[in-house]
Amino acid sequence: MAPPADGTAVPLVDDCCRRAVELLRRNATPAGILAATPGERAARRDYTTVFGRDAAICALGMAVSGAAELREAAWAGLRTLASRQAANGQLPNYVRPASGEADFWYSGCIDATLWWLIAFHSCVERGIGSAAELATQAERALAWLACQEHPDWGLVQQNEASDWADIMPRSGYVLYSNALWYGVKRLYDLPGAAVTRDYANLLFFPFAGPVPERRRARLLMHYVRNRVQRRDLYLSFVNFALWGEEGDVFGNILACLSGLADTSRSLAIVRTLRRAGVDHPHPVRAVVEPIAEESPLWRLYMARHRQNHPWQYHNGGSWPFIGGFWVLLLAQLGLVQPARQELVRLAEANRCNGWEFNEWLHGRSGEPRGMPGQSWNAATFLLARHALENRLRLFG
Repeated sequence: MAPPADGTAVPLVDDCCRRAVELLRRNATPAGILAATPGERAARRDYTTVFGRDAAICALGMAVSGAAELREAAWAGLRTLASRQAANGQLPNYVRPASGEADFWYSGCIDATLWWLIAFHSCVERGIGSAAELATQAERALAWLACQEHPDWGLVQQNEASDWADIMPRSGYVLYSNALWYGVKRLYDLPGAAVTRDYANLLFFPFAGPVPERRRARLLMHYVRNRVQRRDLYLSFVNFALWGEEGDVFGNILACLSGLADTSRSLAIVRTLRRAGVDHPHPVRAVVEPIAEESPLWRLYMARHRQNHPWQYHNGGSWPFIGGFWVLLLAQLGLVQPARQELVRLAEANRCNGWEFNEWLHGRSGEPRGMPGQSWNAATFLLARHALENRLRLFG
């Protein structure tokens, strides 16, 4: 990575990588990686558990860390989650390492299963663990996801607040989850991937012209298209009478990384996100425009812990772990210099409060918030650095 003119950026990136490895080593246990560094506050909020989505996302970065103990911890986390898989095939929201207690969230947790499958494939591809050890669990997970899928449209369905953004009102057909589902279909060579891609583009981007053959999809698409205001990004979700125009940054990034969006649309999405300043004050904000309290989409639970008010938490806070995927996308699109610049700014975000690796930062002031010692901040930074240097593609 060529240093910039001031000569400071590359040492900062190197330092962040070193500290990221150290943080992951602190947070690693025989049961897998914990969501955050152990402590009283972290334990009180269940961050000292092996979270399905967190451990799986961390496994992607730990697999390319070059540290043997982190590669082993990546597989250990997948094994721990698989050991508590439900009879129907769903992977848990989290597992408590000491007791083995599994939690499946209030209305399900669809993305834990999706991310587990992505991490399982990535680890096996990199020679970590034995495919045969968890093959049965992977088959059951795929079967469970297939049961969440619309029979004709190939899109998974979910209730609100049942993915990583667990105090956001997205429901029905959710962009984030379906971008992951399409990626899983590609990785596992599942049938119907083209159907999933086509209907995702029809429902989440109903502005391009094509009309669905299926009557109910056609009516739903027209209902949304005639009333929607934002037409430059994928909608965050589409339901019978509601849809999301807040601009789900992570969902749009994953739509591009997974291949739901072609190169032309991906470049247009990146331009839109950059014009909206989602990478400021830190890369990147969770949404383009927060949901206001007077919005029909506002829910009482969004004020839980006073967290999800505008420009905070899922509702417009900046999340360094999403910033890692942002760098991944820029690199995948060949935007190497912007990707290098954003990697440096991501290191600066992790450096706040003396390398605290804060969970999220205020979307306007940049003030560090949330739980410190966040594992996926460290892991996705390593993943982003590796992607820049090795042309890594998350979904092949």
